[in-house]
Amino acid sequence: MGEASAASKEEDTSLDEQIEVVFDRLIDAVNPLKNKLNWLLLAFPVALWANAGHHGEMAFIFSMIAIMPLAFLMGKATEEIALRTGETVGGLLNATFGNAVEMIIAGLALYTASKSVDPDTIETMITVTQASLIGSILGNLLLVLGLAMVWGGVNHRIQHFNHESGQMNGSLLLLAIVAFIIPSALNYAGGDASSIKDLSRYAAIIMLVIYGLALLFQLKTHVDVFATEAGHGMHEDPTMSIKDAWILLILSTALVGWMAHILVHNLEGAVEELGVPELFIGVILLPFFGNAAEHFAAVIVAGKDKMDLAIAIAIGSSVQIALFVAPVMVLLGWALGVPLTLEFGLLETSATFISVLVANSILADGKTNWLEGAMLLGSYIILGAAFFLF
Repeated sequence: MGEASAASKEEDTSLDEQIEVVFDRLIDAVNPLKNKLNWLLLAFPVALWANAGHHGEMAFIFSMIAIMPLAFLMGKATEEIALRTGETVGGLLNATFGNAVEMIIAGLALYTASKSVDPDTIETMITVTQASLIGSILGNLLLVLGLAMVWGGVNHRIQHFNHESGQMNGSLLLLAIVAFIIPSALNYAGGDASSIKDLSRYAAIIMLVIYGLALLFQLKTHVDVFATEAGHGMHEDPTMSIKDAWILLILSTALVGWMAHILVHNLEGAVEELGVPELFIGVILLPFFGNAAEHFAAVIVAGKDKMDLAIAIAIGSSVQIALFVAPVMVLLGWALGVPLTLEFGLLETSATFISVLVANSILADGKTNWLEGAMLLGSYIILGAAFFLF
């Protein structure tokens, strides 16, 4: 009996020690002395206080700020996991968790629209949802990839990557653009709202099937096509255990979701108080802060000459938004009775089409440099100005 009790105490002590070790490692990961960006975590309690006190404008701003360091921690965790799973799976994982912010924001906006009887609120939420989806694609294609190429090019004169995987992702993006253009064309040709909704829903289902087939192609039948070529990047050892990396990833994702909830809750009031166009907030501001995980992760790995992973993060995230998140939001809107369609508007659709063409042309030769990254950043700034003045 005494032996059993002693064994039980040893197990409890061992479990307590394991929890303490994990907690210490997580605290070490968010230590501001290791990364100055972690100081922005102070915005987290400020956002909670502002939201509880019904200070809408402050809650909106600080929740956006708090998302950045949390997204960086997501990027750090996925980079650690990628060191064990390979760059293809790591890039897919990073894109998936990086897009969790967009999915949460868009889903909450649609839910808010479904519960509202105010036509202006419904229209605002639909506009912000569509704009955030388009903005995420533009941000990943131009801003994230541009920053990665510039930083990588500063540290390495020429960087090479597997251009076959880049071409396939570029083709998938062109397919998504077709699904975006046709509803817009139908609208400008005089099609009624019901036809546009039906077309968008059918296209959404087809896009989801294509995305599923693309994952099968990438992870099962043609794994060799996406393999990192020898000599690309530097060898790097993990600094966290796989268990700690997953705990950090899940915890930071949950906190990002909390901040996204506060952000959406105060979005409509912030649009009125700040006087910033809702289209600009949706296309530029929300994706900028929401895609912080991709920003940091892609730039960091590009600086380490891991352009295959950087491109997998940036382009893979755009493909996932276009072929998975956008169709899911259309179908979710259908289920909630919200008339969300793939008709994003002439400016948004044109900007996306041009961005895909520019990115595909730059990635066609299988190598990058800092000037090509500057071209992408210049394109993003021009589009940002257009959406601000629209």
